[in-house]
Amino acid sequence: MELYFIRHAQSENNALWESTRSSDGRHPDPDLTEKGVRQALYLASFLKTPRSLPPNANRGADWHNRYGFGITHIYCSLMKRAVRTAAIVAQALNLPLYGHLDLHENGGIYWQDPETGDSIIQAGLSRSSLLALYPNFILPSEVSEEGWWNRPFETEDESRFRAKRLWQWLLERHGSTEDRVAFFSHAGFYHTFLSTILGLEHMGNAWVSLSNCAITRLDITPDGVWVAYTNRVDFLPDSLL
Repeated sequence: MELYFIRHAQSENNALWESTRSSDGRHPDPDLTEKGVRQALYLASFLKTPRSLPPNANRGADWHNRYGFGITHIYCSLMKRAVRTAAIVAQALNLPLYGHLDLHENGGIYWQDPETGDSIIQAGLSRSSLLALYPNFILPSEVSEEGWWNRPFETEDESRFRAKRLWQWLLERHGSTEDRVAFFSHAGFYHTFLSTILGLEHMGNAWVSLSNCAITRLDITPDGVWVAYTNRVDFLPDSLL
């Protein structure tokens, strides 16, 4: 199995931080910017390349997807920025888009009180709001009109537990196959997920980076997990990095 862990395109909060270096005014569940939409379109075009292995295909070239991707399954976080990004890709690849409750960003959906610093929990998008973003969205049965989040702020330990749960689900669902699975998620959870499944939970001040729309490829084999590449954005023009 091949897993492609992909970060959402530029969000309004990303643009806010880029321009001000501050989180003041952040949105609990931001949309994509116009730049983010353009990033997602480039990503979709890149991933749309059919997988076509020539006779005597070069193993190294295939490992870097020189012969295309051939994505078979797409799952995404239920946060708006991830849904919008994944929907653009799913439509281009003509694949179903599945929402997954465990792909959200660390912490969940919250608004931070600027005076107290307290995290005020938000509901998250309702079932009908998510379907309005993408009518062909296949949602978990737990997603209701009351919003999909509505929980306390997620702790670091809870994020790591979620990463382990998602990893186990992935192995049970796709581990013994030749599926090529795409996860559309977030930078913070990417760090948590990758460090957890690789047994690197205690990394001190180290951080595993993932740019907007960047791709990381993991090959899951009977021999273990192979990290083919990380944070790949060579398909984006300089102006969209």
